Amino acid sequence: MYFIDVQGTLISDKDKKPIRGSVEFIRRLRRKGVPFLLITNNTKHSSEEFFHYLRSLGYDIEKQHYIDPLMVLTQALQKGHIAAYGTKEFLHNVASLGYTLDFENPKSVLIAIKKDFDSEEYADMIEFLLRGAKLVGMHETSLYAKDGRRYPGVGAILKMLSFATQKNYEIVGKPSRLFYTKALEKLKKQNPKASFDTITIISDDVTGDLVGAKELGMKTIFVTSGKFKSADEIIPSLDAAKHPDIILKDISEML
Repeated sequence: MYFIDVQGTLISDKDKKPIRGSVEFIRRLRRKGVPFLLITNNTKHSSEEFFHYLRSLGYDIEKQHYIDPLMVLTQALQKGHIAAYGTKEFLHNVASLGYTLDFENPKSVLIAIKKDFDSEEYADMIEFLLRGAKLVGMHETSLYAKDGRRYPGVGAILKMLSFATQKNYEIVGKPSRLFYTKALEKLKKQNPKASFDTITIISDDVTGDLVGAKELGMKTIFVTSGKFKSADEIIPSLDAAKHPDIILKDISEML
């Protein structure tokens, strides 16, 4: 059984098109009846839009095969006044879920990803946090890859804000226990015997996806088709206990 990351694992960070072998791998899982779930960090598009985009690329998936952080946000963060930071589309998605965008006196600061955060936005975030707002990240990605460049991911931004304010933070999506538990619940609908120790997770983000999954008992496969150009960029810096079980160039090697 599989949890499969999307950006950098199934689709390219450069052009958002399928990485070689990815469509075929999903097709093979369907043909063989192997339970799997796509676990994406999508926050820019609505869950419905991104699901249908993946189908339009040729991925043979149904609703039971898909989950993203927007689908569990209301279970992780109570509806109310929040200062949300990310793309305009993300802010629209948050508002459509019933949250009130408040950049004067928010109860929480909610961080998603975009490549062009500026110092004034960081200053506002810090001010809200020092006033008592809660710090929440939509996920904990290490790097954000876009247009051939790599930027600090949500996880890096959260750690910066936490260091600046001495505030702890919570995570909605990967690698939070809540998100992986909700993903497991969906997988159990495909196979009631599913458990973390029967799942293999495939991702291009070691620290943002795989380390947390490994701590829950999952087997981990790291692909170097996304955030990192080679395993040497990240693996030597990790403690041995955090190393992935398998390293592949891309998902085509699963075939």
